[in-house]
Amino acid sequence: MAVLLEVRNLKKYFKVGAAQLHAVDDINFVLDEGKTLGVVGESGCGKTTLGRVILHLLDLTDGQVIFEGKDCTSPTKKELIEMREDMQIIFQDPYSSLNPRMSVSETIMEPLILQGGMTKIEMRAETLHLMETVGLAQRFENSYPHELDGGRRQRIGIARALALKPKFIVCDEPVSALDVSIQAQIINLLLDLQEERGLAYMFVTHDLSVVKYISDDIMVMYLGQMVEKASSDELFAKPLHPYTKALLSAIPVPNIHNKKKRIIMQGEITSPINPRPGCRFMDRCQYVTPECSEPQVLEEPDSDHFVACCNFSKI
Repeated sequence: MAVLLEVRNLKKYFKVGAAQLHAVDDINFVLDEGKTLGVVGESGCGKTTLGRVILHLLDLTDGQVIFEGKDCTSPTKKELIEMREDMQIIFQDPYSSLNPRMSVSETIMEPLILQGGMTKIEMRAETLHLMETVGLAQRFENSYPHELDGGRRQRIGIARALALKPKFIVCDEPVSALDVSIQAQIINLLLDLQEERGLAYMFVTHDLSVVKYISDDIMVMYLGQMVEKASSDELFAKPLHPYTKALLSAIPVPNIHNKKKRIIMQGEITSPINPRPGCRFMDRCQYVTPECSEPQVLEEPDSDHFVACCNFSKI
């Protein structure tokens, strides 16, 4: 399987007065063609910022983004336009990401107009084909976002992302604003599209049950840093970082007779503004030792299973 995307030492800091907020801090990963990388963590850990920096919706502070073997860290305007054809995003809120003054067909057709090279008849035919692909009936082509439910709005966002035939899509919590029954439809649609088109996804979510179902590999983030990364099955079967274990313990079990032991995290969350060296989870970790105050190194105790914790072997 060929490598599609490689991220090296990616950092994104925001200025907060004289200080800096470390939103994304030294992230590394590789994503193969047709695969899905799930990214999980609490709100504010940098998941969405990571996706937007990769797509250059936000400027990066440091690091490299390599796409199909080409360094895309500092693209020119022309290169950025070309990148937009191969790298797209599905936003979290399907309502706020759509222009309320544009109909369904106008929204989906807009990328085709910007790309150029097609007649009006060809663009309309392609728009109707995209609507059919994502399960939107043709009768909705002249409808507006406020006239549709959340599931259909999200299908518009997916169709718009597919319009230029991308190879990589950042799915920024695409089902979090939807009802559970609609979530299943959208997830299955994304999986079908991935199989048909060979798409690679970076799937950002809070829902650990969803991320296990859709992801090949899972990366756990905490306050801008990657604390653990492994295949989906490996991570759920053998979590190593105490934060990962706490997250997995919170997954509800559909059996009233099988009570799961929750790991309740105590203590204050470390400030991401000019954070001190060392593990950022140490103030909430029950296994903290003096070594935790030293910078944590990402280790690989098992094949393709990475963890940034000096005490993982003792837990």
